Amino acid sequence: MSPDRKIAIRRLTTDDYDAIRDIWVRSGLTSLRLKGRDAPGEFARQMESGCQIALGAELDGKLVGVVLATHDGRKGWINRLAVDPEYRRRGIAKALIAEAERVLREEKGMRIIAALIEADNEPSLELFQSVGYHLSRDIYYLSKRENPDV
Repeated sequence: MSPDRKIAIRRLTTDDYDAIRDIWVRSGLTSLRLKGRDAPGEFARQMESGCQIALGAELDGKLVGVVLATHDGRKGWINRLAVDPEYRRRGIAKALIAEAERVLREEKGMRIIAALIEADNEPSLELFQSVGYHLSRDIYYLSKRENPDV
């Protein structure tokens, strides 16, 4: 990327949902539940809750990356980080992580920030470790779901 092309990060809204979904799909995000927790209505509900902030990276006015910064009141979470495959390896994911961390710390008061990464997603695991996240091998993630789409 040439130096004159700057990445701009902005807050996204429910009006950006279609573009966000398109980035998620193009990036191959396998944990998507487009008929459940990632459906437009659920996304809007999560945004309205105040516990979720959507951030987008734009290059020349085009949305090329997204991330959700969420919290449960005591811990911040980085979710649904995705960069359009055509724009990877340009520092966009790191910029989105840094902005999500800033928002969670400065605006929401979170002192712990975490990310869940699927076991076979080596690129994401390496990315998060490269920006200071530590891999915990002594924690198990368990969930109880009403159905597979939630």
